[in-house]
Amino acid sequence: MMKCAVILASLLISNEVQADIYKFISNDGRIYYTDKPKNSLYKRIIRTRPINYSAALPYIGTNKKKFADLIAEAANRHQVDVRLLHAVIQAESAYDAGAISSAGAVGLMQLMPDTARRYGVNNRNDPVQNIDGGTHYLKDLLRMFNSNLNLAVAAYNAGENAVIRYNRSIPPYPETQNYVKTVMSLYYKHS
Repeated sequence: MMKCAVILASLLISNEVQADIYKFISNDGRIYYTDKPKNSLYKRIIRTRPINYSAALPYIGTNKKKFADLIAEAANRHQVDVRLLHAVIQAESAYDAGAISSAGAVGLMQLMPDTARRYGVNNRNDPVQNIDGGTHYLKDLLRMFNSNLNLAVAAYNAGENAVIRYNRSIPPYPETQNYVKTVMSLYYKHS
């Protein structure tokens, strides 16, 4: 579930991003894909339009302020570090209450339907319910993984069963590993 917010967080230093994909077939038949071709033998197979991320920065700041009280209330109610909630929300949705992922996760904390039901969230689009349900889930993950932030955050992304299946470690999924790095970076930035 790579989110635009995760991509945004890692690209804030650049105003425009273009990620064309190139393909090269070597003499021995190996196929290579890259976004940075080494020579003219690489052929572009996917062309993307440049995206201007600097336009999204004021939106994040405005919505962060808009939802700050709800986030603080949920953090207090469930005894979860408010900085962690901000980091997760920024990584998940960039504070966009209307965010919907390609996997079907919805809202500020990108709740999946089963997780929402499990935590009594009837309307995943409602910021109050979404933040409360996501915070409760995060609290349970912290408890499940003995307050290990990295494992709780990995479980928030990949599911607790994935973390358990990989011997209580961050699953070897590039998306989850990048997600944990992004959330932890945002968490320390909010400190």
